[in-house]
Amino acid sequence: MEDDVALKLVHTADWHLGKRFRAFDTVAAQTLTRERLAVVERILLLAKHHQAHAILCAGDLFDSPQPEEKWWRGLLQHLQHHSRAECPVFLLPGNHDPLKPGSVYGSEHAFRRALPPWVHTVDRDDFSYQLSKDAVLHAVPCLSQAGQEDPTKKLPRRREGDRQLRIALVHGPTVAVEGSQPNFLVSKTAAHELGFDYLALGDTHSFTEVETGTPVPVVYPGSPEVTNFPNWNADLVSEKSKGEVALVFFRRHPHPPIVRRETVGRFRWVAARGHSIESLRALKTRPGLEESVLKVELDLAVTLKEEAELEQILRELIGDDAMQGRAAAVQLERKRVELTTGDLDELLPRLPSVLRATVQRLREQAANDADEGVLATRALRHLYQAVRKEVSP
Repeated sequence: MEDDVALKLVHTADWHLGKRFRAFDTVAAQTLTRERLAVVERILLLAKHHQAHAILCAGDLFDSPQPEEKWWRGLLQHLQHHSRAECPVFLLPGNHDPLKPGSVYGSEHAFRRALPPWVHTVDRDDFSYQLSKDAVLHAVPCLSQAGQEDPTKKLPRRREGDRQLRIALVHGPTVAVEGSQPNFLVSKTAAHELGFDYLALGDTHSFTEVETGTPVPVVYPGSPEVTNFPNWNADLVSEKSKGEVALVFFRRHPHPPIVRRETVGRFRWVAARGHSIESLRALKTRPGLEESVLKVELDLAVTLKEEAELEQILRELIGDDAMQGRAAAVQLERKRVELTTGDLDELLPRLPSVLRATVQRLREQAANDADEGVLATRALRHLYQAVRKEVSP
């Protein structure tokens, strides 16, 4: 395939540098936020490894149009250190980081002024760049965080007799979300109708090759580091693959390009339902936990004996002041943790009668008194722990 390639591109999008993860504790949130910048270096190294002719960055590179200096300066350092004149980089403003007064992409901003000459900001509706004598890029930036116009309407149509490879770069969804007003809704068939060979998109955070019914690939590379958990399904564990980019191999027009998914992300995001102590034991031994961001929903009943094991498993996954957790980050949801006291039955025959009577009264209170039930169960827990130490061989 390499011998027949006229052009190689790396297509990436939705870095969301500076994104905050407020559902996590401070340490985990910092880890996830930092990795959004660290992955940029892996993208640039991938382009160098494959000797790509250009890198297309399809919008939402920052999480806001005016990011804190540490984020734009961090990106600038990566671009200055790894970018190459023979591989130009194109930065497209998206709806999260649109090109508007005061934005990071503005001509007077320190980020824009310090960019190497081979890093190009898409700063006008008629932006074009001759990638080679046989290939041209056309791009349209977002100028606001919300808008109704399809950006592909500003792309030029192929002229008669034009045999160049034509690549389009825009940002926006191809499907409207029910119940919401879509921003910059992109026509699925516009690239084919306008005579393009590839439509590079940003907006959707998972790798998607849009079904268009045309031979022109319409592709979202997804976010190179995952941004959220998968939706629950019938399984107890759902996961997203690590973040990706698209590596695109172009043959001569009119042959369609070949799109290859390349993993660049460090973390996979896993949603797990803890429905029993056994399922949590399995989660604790799951391979690759150090590269997993976990959402653990507890919905189970545990015995007095299992409760201590449950807390130990959570401590191993999350970590504490004394040790690092086995998972990269954990979001814990205690939906239901019901404590059963059947463990006491094996100890009752060995208890004095006064304690047996106490256990019975506490159990009745836990079962019948909503207000005092929590305290009664807590008392049974402490009683079990104390008695077990005394009567255990």
